[in-house]
Amino acid sequence: MQKVIRTFILCSLLSPLAVNAQVADSLSRVVKMEGAVNFRDIGGYKTGDGREVIKNRIFRAADISRLTDNDMKKMEERHLYTVIDFRGTKESAAAPDRLLPGTEYILCPAGSDNLPTSKDMAGMLKDKNFLLSMYGAPSMQYYGERYRPLFRELLELPETEAGLLYHCTGGRDRTGMATALVLYTLKVPMETIEADFVASNIYLASQNKTMYKAMTDATGMTESEIVEIMKLRPELLRSFFGAIKESYGSVENFLEKELGVGAEQQALLIRKFTK
Repeated sequence: MQKVIRTFILCSLLSPLAVNAQVADSLSRVVKMEGAVNFRDIGGYKTGDGREVIKNRIFRAADISRLTDNDMKKMEERHLYTVIDFRGTKESAAAPDRLLPGTEYILCPAGSDNLPTSKDMAGMLKDKNFLLSMYGAPSMQYYGERYRPLFRELLELPETEAGLLYHCTGGRDRTGMATALVLYTLKVPMETIEADFVASNIYLASQNKTMYKAMTDATGMTESEIVEIMKLRPELLRSFFGAIKESYGSVENFLEKELGVGAEQQALLIRKFTK
């Protein structure tokens, strides 16, 4: 446990200014929803070549099954008629998305076929490094199938005010990896990508506290132990990108071979979603 905590502290210290800047800028990025959390615009970030990711086009979120009527108005205002769902089949059926009429909905369940029970979660938490497996080589087989539809839809999204939303249940792991890939493709610096990733710790803090408290009975662990094990940290994204590089030689090879994003497609995405 101490090793996990030390690793988190070390990684967190690598980019504190970037994390603080992301959170300080949250008013321009976070969409306040009554029935959803961690609902964020991924726009506004500076790219490595001096451009900026356009706002009001691409959004990320946690579960959207409990959106209110007021929330649906915000969805409509942002023209969110394309929704990518990274949850598993059983997971999505248990809490169906609330969508605008006419929405193109795409379920991408690769790697999420099972709905974990409390016993399953307890077992995973007792393996204190299970998140590294989720982000690393053991999950590599799912990345292409899971994220290919997202990039296909981004490539096909009209170059107008049309928006796209992708999400999972917690809006942090599967959604965090998707965001990292999109921002990487748009040439956002890795420090910024990592800051956006770990910011979910803050945006999900109140929800996580309730969930983690319930896990204490199932695991026998303290709440603070569970919080530390589950906390997002840059090390996880580094494991994710490291596994991709090890399997494909480079992230660019993965993008082209698995997601259909070669140099031509990347240039199109940059033109459509940055300015």
